[in-house]
Amino acid sequence: MAVEQCLVIIKPDGLVKSITGNIISRLSHTELKIVGAKIVSVTKELAEEHYQHLKEEKFFNEVIKYIMGEYHTKRVLALVYEGKNAIKIVRDKAGATNPEEAHPESIRGQYGRINSKTGVFENVIHASADAADAEREIKLWFRPDEIVHTIYPTEMKKKDIETLFWKE
Repeated sequence: MAVEQCLVIIKPDGLVKSITGNIISRLSHTELKIVGAKIVSVTKELAEEHYQHLKEEKFFNEVIKYIMGEYHTKRVLALVYEGKNAIKIVRDKAGATNPEEAHPESIRGQYGRINSKTGVFENVIHASADAADAEREIKLWFRPDEIVHTIYPTEMKKKDIETLFWKE
């Protein structure tokens, strides 16, 4: 099997519960490599683009509020894992989307819950569903220079934009 990538997002409830290290430790046992990582404050535009496949669902607005951190904290940890069969391996560790249906030893089974007020699955982690989703999601969450090596084709473009630097 070829090397593949998987976007993993430790969601706001995972950060507020301080289980980031536990989740990364569980995924480290897979021998997959982290090739990108960053803390992100999720905008409404990013959330809606990420969850575009749920746009027609009645729970769409609650999912957007959840990933944007309206219930917990306004940040997530986005990671790109890479290795042979990465998507299946990460998804097996994550468990079923619904925390009540997830195996008790999976990440979602151990740390997730269904919020009784909103009905939202607070399942602490996102993992790309397949290779096409992984590519779309990684390109949405990361710029090419935020990944340790080139995983998808890139091109150099010159833009006259103002850039923020650290003050000396």
